[in-house]
Amino acid sequence: MCGIAGFTQFNKQIGDSSTLDRMGKAIYHRGPDAGGEYLDEHVGLCHRRLSILDLSSAGNQPMFSSDERYVIVFNGEIYNFQELREDLENQGCVFQTGTDTEVLLALYAVYGENVVDHIGGMFAFAIWDKQKQSLFLARDRLGKKPLYYYPGKDSFVFASELKAILTFSDIPKEIRPDAVYDFFAYQYVPDPKTIFKNIYKLEPGYTLTLTRDGMQKKQYWDVSFGLKGSTSNEHVRDQLLGLIDKSVKQRMISDVPLGAFLSGGVDSSGVVGLMAKNSKKPVVTCSIGFDSKEYDEVVFAKEIAEQFGTDHHEFTVRKSVEDNLKHIVGFFDEPFSDPSLVPTFFVSELARQKVTVALAGDGGDESFAGYSKYAVDATENKLRQAFPLFIRRSVFPLIAKLFSFSKKQIARKAHTLLTTLSHSPAYGFYLTNSFFKENMWKSLVREEFSNQLAGYHPSSVTLDAYEKSNAPDHLGRILYTDIKTYLPGDILVKVDRMSMANSLEVRAPLLDYNVVEYAATIPSELKLKGADKKHILKQAFSSFLSHDTLYRKKMGFSVPLAQWLREEIKPLAEKAILSSERGLKDYFKEEEIYRVWQEHQSKTFDHSAELWSMLMFQLWFDKYMVDQ
Repeated sequence: MCGIAGFTQFNKQIGDSSTLDRMGKAIYHRGPDAGGEYLDEHVGLCHRRLSILDLSSAGNQPMFSSDERYVIVFNGEIYNFQELREDLENQGCVFQTGTDTEVLLALYAVYGENVVDHIGGMFAFAIWDKQKQSLFLARDRLGKKPLYYYPGKDSFVFASELKAILTFSDIPKEIRPDAVYDFFAYQYVPDPKTIFKNIYKLEPGYTLTLTRDGMQKKQYWDVSFGLKGSTSNEHVRDQLLGLIDKSVKQRMISDVPLGAFLSGGVDSSGVVGLMAKNSKKPVVTCSIGFDSKEYDEVVFAKEIAEQFGTDHHEFTVRKSVEDNLKHIVGFFDEPFSDPSLVPTFFVSELARQKVTVALAGDGGDESFAGYSKYAVDATENKLRQAFPLFIRRSVFPLIAKLFSFSKKQIARKAHTLLTTLSHSPAYGFYLTNSFFKENMWKSLVREEFSNQLAGYHPSSVTLDAYEKSNAPDHLGRILYTDIKTYLPGDILVKVDRMSMANSLEVRAPLLDYNVVEYAATIPSELKLKGADKKHILKQAFSSFLSHDTLYRKKMGFSVPLAQWLREEIKPLAEKAILSSERGLKDYFKEEEIYRVWQEHQSKTFDHSAELWSMLMFQLWFDKYMVDQ
């Protein structure tokens, strides 16, 4: 696991060794073990290394091919590199290191840009071809590793994190209006956008090739829900368990200490159980707890730790939140407000004291319908089908409008439900799961900013992904939508930034693309069976996890936000949200911000989601737009 950065200068010089040094220092936390640079008249590359395989200096980067034609900087892990290495050795290749980086470089020499079709893992890399004078960049299929780029008029700059790109003083930090609206709707800025105009994210499953003649972007992978798999519960269960077990084994290959995140939920418990089966010594596990019993899963994690005899460690989040929040937010570079970023930071910090690599259960919910929102959506669809279209389109909005005048919580819920049912299933899914409801946004937004949006609406992100899916049913289409939006935009960003902030590598066996592709062929009724979420995954894990573990109510990696905003972090939040002259108040009406704050403090309404997003935006703004 590492950090990469670089630039091209085909038309004019934009950087030198000191430029690469600044870029490397900006992402030092991603790889504190070693650093390296490559510079010629056309390109500059830099690398920060977190040593995982072949800990010797022979594994340092930038790395050159044997004939020195190709130069690579690589962030990630190629899990099938040993098989690939054996194939290459049979073709006459000779290797000098034990790294997957050298294998990747040799594969590129053989397959060129088609190298991405042969590798499995999490990755973002750049390869410079001295002969062709071309730069090839690639990002893994699911988006586990980040890759940002700035396509300037006379140059091209790329990096694992925005902060390295922003070391160039002449790259403008101009906020993109539609990205601000996206952030408040989704809690993150969806790719390919970033919060800044003219800086982009390379989408998951894409490559980008740059030459003197221009830039070409190409999609090399997508997940298909159109293939029909077996409907036999037993066959699917056994096949699925075999794939996940193989994925766990591959991710246990490491030359440094390895452990796991353990929440006590289905996904992390399943991963830990398979790790224990495949390990000769106790698995190191780490859990995070809260003082609030409503959000504390430590007791369940302990049960799993005892069952599998792990070397278990815990940390309870108490007064550490306010003291660390500004520091934590600084690692995101863009506004980001998934509240679970806080426990993810602390569990990563705890794990790094014991291990350098940790396995996690991320990905199970999106592939196997594990979130409560999928069950809610299924219920809404049944209600939608129970009423004629003309009733839903004409009568429901009128009734919803009547409820909008009430300040009672139940009336607000009724308004949301009726509004959702009046729309299509795809748009209804967006409305139910957006974090700033339409009425809240309209009451807050300043007219000047609304005009800048020129009619843009963030629902287009959800609807575009939904329409691209080839799934035969609605559940399949919303799972595809989340795999293409929420997973890479929220979950994987959170895990990458918070683990890398602590120089920890996190691997996710359930996000092996073979598992994801197989899951997409499983009929929807085996994923969401009535109210039973993740039905088939639970069946796969039922041979070694108890009924209580599999069917306990899902808590998620949640935090007591409402309480925090009224108690633990109230002073910080009040100052940031109400007193900052620039930031939120450039987009929202000051008097409306104050109203929302007061209603939450008086417990008239729970506005924790909206206020947390406001706080995260303001803290980001203060760091990236004011302090610098």
